[in-house]
Formats: sequence, C-alpha cells, structure tokens
Amino acid sequence: MSTPETPTNTERSPRRGMAAAVLSLEAITLGLTTPVMITIADVPAGTAVAVGLGLAVMCLLLAGMLRAEWAYLAGYVVQVAAVGLGFVVPVMFGLGAVFAALWTAADLLGRKIERERAAAWAAYRAEQG
Repeated sequence: MSTPETPTNTERSPRRGMAAAVLSLEAITLGLTTPVMITIADVPAGTAVAVGLGLAVMCLLLAGMLRAEWAYLAGYVVQVAAVGLGFVVPVMFGLGAVFAALWTAADLLGRKIERERAAAWAAYRAEQG
C-alpha cells in the first residue's frame, strides 16, 4: 500500500477501473441481445450469436486490455456497434446511447482524475523538496 510520501505505480487507475466496469456491464447487456435477436427480430441463430456474443466477448477482452491506450479507442468502436445494433433490436438505440454516455464519462472523468492526481503529487513533491 502506498503512503503519501512514497507514491507507487501500483496505484489503481480510476479511468481504467471505471471503463472496465462499464464494459463488463455492457457485455451482459450485449450477450442478452442474442436471444432477443433470435426470437423477436428473427435474425438467424448463427448471426445473432456471432454479433451478440461476439460484442460481449469483445467488451470483456477490452476490459482486460485497458492498460493500452488503443483499447480505449476500440471501446468507442464497441459503443458505435452497440448503438448500431438498434437497427436490429430497437431498444438498443437507447441502451447503446446510455452505455456510450457512461463510456465517455468514464474515459473523460478518469483522465481528469489522473491529471489532477499527478498535479497534486507534483505540488506535494515540490513542497517537500
């Protein structure tokens, strides 16, 4: 555990934590679109599984890859795909928009928290040294 005197690189990233939480919850939602696509939208089972579960797995994989900056950009691609799924399952227009807003908030607020944390540490070190 880090103390105020000795910050470490093992501190948890608020950006990564919030974004991973959004992607994990979104994976559940996207996975549940699979039976809806099959039963209500009459999408062939193979296509529904490939799209619904494919997007869900992509969310879970990205949640684990958020140490890399490109994974955040890929997360935005997933948000576009989730909203686009609304053309097949209309409720996904709304749900996709909600997850896109949560994703954007997690990304932007996480960046802000990390910048402010870095500035606070820099000020603390300057004061101490």
